[in-house]
Amino acid sequence: MSRRVFIASGANTTFIGKGHPDFIWKKHPDFGKRENPTLRELLTEAVNAAAAAINADLSLVDRGYIGNFVAELFVNQGHLGAALAGVHPALAHKPTMRVEGACASGGLAMICGVDALRAGSDVVLVTGVEVQTTQSARVGGDYLARAADYERQRPLDDFTFPALFARRMRAYREAYGVSEADIGLAAVKAYKNANKNPKAHMVARQMSLAEASAASDFNPNFLGNAELAPYLKVSDCSQVSDGASAMILASEEGLKKLGVRLEDSVEILGFGHSTDSLYVDGDLTVFNNTADAARKAYAAAGVRPEDVQVAEVHDCFTVAELLMVEALGFAERGGAAALYRDGVVDIDGRLPVNTGGGLVGFGHPVGATGVKQAVEIFRQMRGQCGAYQVPSAPRIGLSANMGGDDKTSVVTLYKSLA
Repeated sequence: MSRRVFIASGANTTFIGKGHPDFIWKKHPDFGKRENPTLRELLTEAVNAAAAAINADLSLVDRGYIGNFVAELFVNQGHLGAALAGVHPALAHKPTMRVEGACASGGLAMICGVDALRAGSDVVLVTGVEVQTTQSARVGGDYLARAADYERQRPLDDFTFPALFARRMRAYREAYGVSEADIGLAAVKAYKNANKNPKAHMVARQMSLAEASAASDFNPNFLGNAELAPYLKVSDCSQVSDGASAMILASEEGLKKLGVRLEDSVEILGFGHSTDSLYVDGDLTVFNNTADAARKAYAAAGVRPEDVQVAEVHDCFTVAELLMVEALGFAERGGAAALYRDGVVDIDGRLPVNTGGGLVGFGHPVGATGVKQAVEIFRQMRGQCGAYQVPSAPRIGLSANMGGDDKTSVVTLYKSLA
């Protein structure tokens, strides 16, 4: 890249939704007495936390970006660039804008920030936010189906995206002889990691391999599509979460302005961004678009898959995590399950994946996820993850954020400078 780009600071709010002890819903004892955080409150919390971590003067921000998918539907709010400008007085009149790419909105916001720094800005604020718990799961499923080819794919099931990934689950298991228990290992890891993460949606929920390996009253198949229903359970799904993430990106000159030492930052080595046609389905057993983004990212960063020591990958469903691991070159096609059986991707394994719980355990406020992934790599490299900190300080990290059914992909490589 023409100019070096660094993460100076980052913060996530707690990701909450049904199943989190602080989430207010009709059966919660505080229902009617207090309410869940609003989009404005979550965004403000994330921005202030990222700034406070390094005592940043937000008047130094040259530009701001906010990733969000469907605030117009869930909270009746658009024009989110102006919302970002409104969370702190120092951001008034700054050039800020919203970026949308379904579940990759946060990742796209981040690379917009990188491009701005490469073009001459010195300090850039990148954020992501989503509030999704204002509607029922069925209504929310319809809203989120806008990330698919709505006319063609919406009729699959009331829960369109779970149905799309149940199709992938069926194809993947049949092609490679992967068992339901093999897939269940991804869910168990997600919940186990989330249990160690105080900001995770599923911090208080446990998941055993027996529970994750077979449908039950506790963990039902829930799709209405009879052909696809046997291939997806509740434990295979990411969480419907509310939350926000923020990070401050800087050039070398920007780090000096912020008073952040080079060795206290994390360098963004390079990224790959690929987009595929919304109107065509490819091979259901591979994420070809993510693989293309990964090739671009590795080339831009001068890094190989075997160099990566910690990864945040887009596990909107458990099968997506395995497909991600393969698309990123960490395993051969059909070979990801072995990494889970052997503990390679555990926190104390050779390649820890989704250490804070991923989308299944940490949660998935859609617009925030891509930013959260980068913040989590930053926090791991800075030794800030507490109970879920990896044992050895990782030098090279990777994040992979995906929108839709492998239609928009952003893969990013990071380097610790400590």
